[in-house]
Amino acid sequence: MNKEWDSKLQTKIDGKTKPPGSLGELEGLAWKIGMIQGALEPQLKNPTMLVFAGDHGITCEGVSPYPSEVTAQMVMNFLSGGAAINVFCRQHDFDLKVIDAGVASDFEAHPLLVNAKIGHGTANFLESKAMNKEVVQQCIERGKSLAETLPDPSCNVIGFGEMGIGNTSSSALIMHRLTGIPLESCVGRGTGLDDQGLSKKLSVLQQASEIHNGAQDAIEVLSAFGGFEIAMMCGAMMASSRMGRILLIDGFIASTALLLTREFFPEVMDHAVFTHVSGERGHRPLLEHLKVEALLDLNLRLGEGTGAVLAYPLLVSAVGFLNQMASFESAGVSDRSDA
Repeated sequence: MNKEWDSKLQTKIDGKTKPPGSLGELEGLAWKIGMIQGALEPQLKNPTMLVFAGDHGITCEGVSPYPSEVTAQMVMNFLSGGAAINVFCRQHDFDLKVIDAGVASDFEAHPLLVNAKIGHGTANFLESKAMNKEVVQQCIERGKSLAETLPDPSCNVIGFGEMGIGNTSSSALIMHRLTGIPLESCVGRGTGLDDQGLSKKLSVLQQASEIHNGAQDAIEVLSAFGGFEIAMMCGAMMASSRMGRILLIDGFIASTALLLTREFFPEVMDHAVFTHVSGERGHRPLLEHLKVEALLDLNLRLGEGTGAVLAYPLLVSAVGFLNQMASFESAGVSDRSDA
């Protein structure tokens, strides 16, 4: 952290025509954006949303009420412009790229689609590792390359979303293994399991955790339980933070990818803005473990990057007040120290 910029930004924020701290968390957000950019007048340019899609072999064990075919069907919905993320990206002027990291179906070429397929879904981690370590590294490197080449070169705000039936199961196990939080607190209803389905999901994941109890570090954990889309997000997060971008972290899956990325590149936390608290059970304790506060709490649990785009106007407002709001001095208003 640059202490000089820290002091300059805080002085500027405190000097605005308002009681100190009266804009609440918006002040902290403005400070973080300024620190990321190393600027007293930060700018938000060409925000881009990357949605990574991949299938998971564990879905054949009944951990989701939806079949794995829904992953491909939702990718087609993204490409046709009909999903929630399409609506919100249009509303807030985000560029959108849909990345096939490892969907179990193939797609025809489309302007929104990026073919980065590693395989047709991961293996069933109840029977073997989801992928080997070499594939994990391949995913990470491909994610780095995509973050460097897909957005407009001037893009300095990048969002991370995902689509993959079964990926809450992968994320729950990754979270459990890297944080030590009990698995029961990490496993949620995903796309809408009832009580019986949730109980079965937890049982399956407990078995998988025991099978792969030797997986401890981030690469091993990704190899045992991960998804192609989760691993690829890690690489994209690393590259984007190194490029000085603001990272908009969506819900449970994206936050789990961030948890993994922190293991590889701790500096990523300085660039991450956690946009909302998901309704998925594991997300709130994960944010508490990371010691971060999210901007919104709307009980969202859709994924796709929807929460990240919905929170973006708060960044616009934070930058707006920092750059445009009068200071006590410029407005001729008496500060408390002048009384």
